[in-house]
Amino acid sequence: MGDLKQHSLIKAQERLRDQVGHALRAALIAGELRPGSVYSAPGLAAELGVSATPVREAMLDLAREGLVEPVRNKGFRITEVSERDLDQYTELRTMIEVPTIGRITKIATPEQLEALRPIAEEIVTSAREHNLIGYLEADRRFHLTLLGLAGNDRLVETVGDLRKRSRLYGLTGLDEAGKLVSSAEEHLELLDLMLTGDAEAAEACMTRHLGHVRSLWAQGRDKPVGRTPGGLGSGALGSAG
Repeated sequence: MGDLKQHSLIKAQERLRDQVGHALRAALIAGELRPGSVYSAPGLAAELGVSATPVREAMLDLAREGLVEPVRNKGFRITEVSERDLDQYTELRTMIEVPTIGRITKIATPEQLEALRPIAEEIVTSAREHNLIGYLEADRRFHLTLLGLAGNDRLVETVGDLRKRSRLYGLTGLDEAGKLVSSAEEHLELLDLMLTGDAEAAEACMTRHLGHVRSLWAQGRDKPVGRTPGGLGSGALGSAG
């Protein structure tokens, strides 16, 4: 029985680590953690209401993804992404995702595509309700699930990694200005085009969508970035799924 209890404890610790990682990624994307700034595990743990251990473990996970870098005896520095980096990430995503969308348009069944409509609608609803974390999570699920219809797991992993590295800065400011809704609605437009079987039009829509996302990055970097009221502890772990 002792071994079983230990196994259960390990699983619980892993889940908390994943939850903390999710909360930190959301804070990075929302601009609550500033690029170039150094944060300590104990300080972040206090805001999240957890011990420093899962925060330190989660930050090491983020370091392996290139989102943060360890600073000896201080904590972790949020890595900065240059305009050149963002342009290259967009180019890679365009090279991968656009032709893949065209191929999926030709091979996916209407049932497979329609199954994504609730997620696309969730993206729009989240944008309209200023639910930033909900928007980001639904957007991630839509794109990766859609790409998964191509049947290439490594492709999905690669795009998932590019999405993490090309996180949005200052998205909160854009949300408040209502500029996310038009981008959100493009997911429904893409889905409708794919359902018609028009691969060329679907590819054009995807190209435009990625260009729109890149312009949001540029605008987001021009916005002042700050923490939302309540800091990281304001429901961050509760949103981890």
